Amino acid sequence: MKTDPASQIFNAIVPAPFGALGIRTVDDRVRELVYLPPAFEEKAPDSAVAELAARQVAHYLGDPDFAFDLPLHEAGTEFQRKVWARVKTIPRGSVRTYGQLAKLLESAPRAVGQACGANWFPLIIPCHRVTAAGGLGGFSNHDDENGFHLSVKRWLLRHEGATAHAMIPWQQQAIWP
Repeated sequence: MKTDPASQIFNAIVPAPFGALGIRTVDDRVRELVYLPPAFEEKAPDSAVAELAARQVAHYLGDPDFAFDLPLHEAGTEFQRKVWARVKTIPRGSVRTYGQLAKLLESAPRAVGQACGANWFPLIIPCHRVTAAGGLGGFSNHDDENGFHLSVKRWLLRHEGATAHAMIPWQQQAIWP
């Protein structure tokens, strides 16, 4: 019997409309959430914290207003954590640009984008709500316009109701194919 390598990497794999989410845990904390393409099979949680995370991810996928309450492993640099804290304040259904966040943090848009790309806890820290000034921008350190990760970003923004009312007109064309 062939063992799926993902089953060895993740403590749970939750199906999602765009594919799946892999959940890694360590020491009773969530260590990482990973967007996975549809080829990955569901995996039942193998620990209490993986079960809690899987339940909360599934709840969010059904209700974009769901608020996560998970024990997270400490991750990121001091600057990344500052960016992530700001990202967590972006309301569901809204977006901010890398430049807007950079101005608030007295930084550069590229640095904000890199911090978003280094996010260990997507969904919980909703970096999908951060876009480029002229369009969708990248996502999870990927910027292939027709690739898997940007399709996830589009799905998440739609799921949360980020429609024309949440975006300035010149962004609508670039974000919604």
